Amino acid sequence: MSGGREFLCHRDDLAPGEMRAFQVGRARIVLCRSGDSFAALRDICAHHGAALSGGRLGGTNIPCGDVGHYQFGRAGEVIRCPRHGYEFDIWTGRSLHDPERARVKSYPVIEEGDSVFVELNSR
Repeated sequence: MSGGREFLCHRDDLAPGEMRAFQVGRARIVLCRSGDSFAALRDICAHHGAALSGGRLGGTNIPCGDVGHYQFGRAGEVIRCPRHGYEFDIWTGRSLHDPERARVKSYPVIEEGDSVFVELNSR
């Protein structure tokens, strides 16, 4: 690993709604594709260390204003841990349940042409 920008894949290698784990040097990264955009997180749940890439990429229930009613939202923007169901925002790495304390490291994604890179040393 040269530090800094690392090639992960080509755009078409990952369809919208898919995610894939990558080993980049000592870092294990999960790359998520939501629509035409990509997000990268450390592939370790902040709760008990499960691989987030073994979970699901989808959405979650969001408030809809009526008590006892739920609405599905944020499709393709939430990764759910396979072990205990913790949900994380793929753009920030913050837990949906406790965003100030539970989070996973997020990494900037750079797209050049059809290549997708992750920037490991920027945060």
